[in-house]
Amino acid sequence: MRALEGVPVCIKDMTPIAGHPPTYGTWARARNGAPGEAVIVSRLKRAGAIVLARTTTAELAFSSFTATERYGVTRNPWDGRRTSGGSSGGSAVAVAAGVVPLAEGSDMGGSVRIPAAACGVAGFKPSLGRIPMDILPTPCDTISHFGPLAGSVQDAVSFMAVTAGHAPADLLSQKRPFRITEAAPGSLRGLRIAASVDLGYCDVSPEVSETFHTVLDRLRAHGADIREVRLPWTRAVYDLWATHWNALLCAMAEEFEDTSRMGAPLRRCLAQGQAVRARDLMQADRLRKAMAADMAGIFEHCDAFLCPTLARLAPDADKTDADFEDDLPDGRFHAFDMTHPFNMLSAHPAISMPVRQSGDLPVGLQIVGPAYEDERTLALAGAVERIFPPLPLPMF
Repeated sequence: MRALEGVPVCIKDMTPIAGHPPTYGTWARARNGAPGEAVIVSRLKRAGAIVLARTTTAELAFSSFTATERYGVTRNPWDGRRTSGGSSGGSAVAVAAGVVPLAEGSDMGGSVRIPAAACGVAGFKPSLGRIPMDILPTPCDTISHFGPLAGSVQDAVSFMAVTAGHAPADLLSQKRPFRITEAAPGSLRGLRIAASVDLGYCDVSPEVSETFHTVLDRLRAHGADIREVRLPWTRAVYDLWATHWNALLCAMAEEFEDTSRMGAPLRRCLAQGQAVRARDLMQADRLRKAMAADMAGIFEHCDAFLCPTLARLAPDADKTDADFEDDLPDGRFHAFDMTHPFNMLSAHPAISMPVRQSGDLPVGLQIVGPAYEDERTLALAGAVERIFPPLPLPMF
């Protein structure tokens, strides 16, 4: 029997399926109206998965909120007044609501992990090139990843086992096979785990901060050696990630005939992207090099790194990214997500998993692994999941 025989899956409306071209969440018309099927979809089908439906996305996947002029607002299944997160909001909702055990998403700044945390499911960003990323206009982008949204860590492992591996369509895709036995949950005892509640610059809400430190205490009780660390990062991490992302958005938008039909928030990002210079991208890369050195220093002495996935609980559904781009009076960055640094650090796998609820809303823990150690990171997540099992289905 094939690994995913008969398993229903959903595919994000950014990802081509043979005979079912995506709308990309926009009214603008793609120049290539019938793109070939994405490698990830073909591999899921070959493993026996049944594509059940498409899921909503932010327009061109540009936002941390899934709300478009074409399809409206994708709401949080725990509280319909709240956002599902984005940009893979529809995939997270489909899994959280029990429609499917697995859904595909894409992650350029947290678009798998943000909705996973908001909706209370697992969401995994693999290391760069682990799953071929063949839907972009450039084969050499280094912040973009496909990844699973899943009801459990083990389901995410099953997804990775059938989708990972090299494909010529992605020049950066890795040839190494996914070793499923190395992703089996292990013990926390004796593991050295670094932790930061704020990444050095994010304002974190009291609910999230309290939950995070409660999680650390539980992990200590199970034998983990928790070492809270200070990072020298500033909001420049967000600003320079946005520089890279807006430039990539401009390249994506060139594949469409009429960008005037795109929503105003996306068009503002495109205008910012048009102003990006080559030296701006080099500045972003210099920061990435410094960040990589910081993480390498941590992983010299630790086996994993933990932080919250989101700096706050899922906001109201009428909020936008613009509501979370300012500095507060104390100088802290009023962040929504804490995922974008690990797209800058694209070699490091990162998973968001639910660890508890605050009131009616889930809180996500982000586990970051050493560079290219996807199986090892999933194994640790599986061990943590034994302590914090998947949330029950929300009551509608």
